[in-house]
Amino acid sequence: MTTSERIQVLRAADRPATAWLNGGGVTREVAGFPAGAGAAAFDWRVSLADVASAGPFSEFAGIDRVITLVDGTGMALTVDGTEHLVDAPFRPFAFSGDAATDCRLLGGPVVDFNVMTRRGRTTAGLDLATAARTVDVPAGATVLLVCLSGAAALAAAATTTATTAGSSTALGRFDAAQLDGPGTFELRPDGVTAVVVFRSEH
Repeated sequence: MTTSERIQVLRAADRPATAWLNGGGVTREVAGFPAGAGAAAFDWRVSLADVASAGPFSEFAGIDRVITLVDGTGMALTVDGTEHLVDAPFRPFAFSGDAATDCRLLGGPVVDFNVMTRRGRTTAGLDLATAARTVDVPAGATVLLVCLSGAAALAAAATTTATTAGSSTALGRFDAAQLDGPGTFELRPDGVTAVVVFRSEH
């Protein structure tokens, strides 16, 4: 992890893998708030998961979830008895963590990107950037950028004085950058980069 003023870089190589209790896969947490909070205490959490076999998802009461296929043929998620195909890459699917959810793989292992927020405390907006764009960090919000394919470069805009304008931070695949506090940044993805904006509701 490296930090430059309001850019906190979270390298994929530094991210430990946590095996699922059912043995069906592993999760690598990208970032969460509060830092180090367990499953019962986080306001938001972002992770990447390697799903190797079919099986039920863990229940997360009071949590809103968004899952996005990154690698693999895809999966069928049965949420409270209704099947939904998650078989197109980079197409987010939102569902409740309270729901009974079962996963069936459509053609082998997959990698998925997960955003979870605690209902009534935090909301998240997810966008998938494929072209150069400005990223605005509102006051009181946190923005997390995660490079899901290819690479990306991030630089402070000329109007942002917290970081030297023009200095660029390179992100490789699955690297992330957390942006705290108000500011404006320029994102240049060569591939797909997730832009997640977290806002507190309390």
